[in-house]
Amino acid sequence: MSLAPFYPIVDSAAWVERLTRLGAKLVQLRVKEQPDDVLRQEIRMAKRTCGRAGAQLIVNDYWQLALEESCDFVHLGQGDLDTADLQALRRAHIRVGISTHDHSELERALAQQPDYIALGPIYPTVLKQMPWAPQGLERITEWKRRVGSLPLVAIGGLTVDRVPGVFAAGADSAAVVTDIVRNADPDRRTREWIEVVDRCVSLQSKATS
Repeated sequence: MSLAPFYPIVDSAAWVERLTRLGAKLVQLRVKEQPDDVLRQEIRMAKRTCGRAGAQLIVNDYWQLALEESCDFVHLGQGDLDTADLQALRRAHIRVGISTHDHSELERALAQQPDYIALGPIYPTVLKQMPWAPQGLERITEWKRRVGSLPLVAIGGLTVDRVPGVFAAGADSAAVVTDIVRNADPDRRTREWIEVVDRCVSLQSKATS
């Protein structure tokens, strides 16, 4: 399975529409602390938007709603693995990505046969308090050796300037939150991300051809 290399994470269907209009082909919808009816509406709107744009939508955490709404992708944290019905997701052909932060979490995630693995935080992040120290670029290289052909997503503190190092270290996709949504000019920043990521992927392709 391939995963788009530019992986923005946003908290509303409005953001999904904005970024797909700018050229994003993969967006994670991560909405927190909302009633189920609001969550369902956000998922439905984001799904319709991605369908029109030919983009992939990944629903964070809410696997039951994603299942009911026939979404293509779900992203699960380690805590979600305690309750998520992975077999039901598989039967519905919903692909699953799993977050990892240390070796034990990676082992647990790989045992679930996910469709991709995420590693973070690569750099310090202002988004939320994290109990893990920044992983650094060397951990990306180590994780990529471990996951093999599975797509590896790097997340946490990524900026346009840091993206080349992340791909050079072995990441297949770079996830971004604050460097876009808290930027003074999110549209311009999104275009910069897409340009830099495309350049990194092109360089990788030439290096391996």
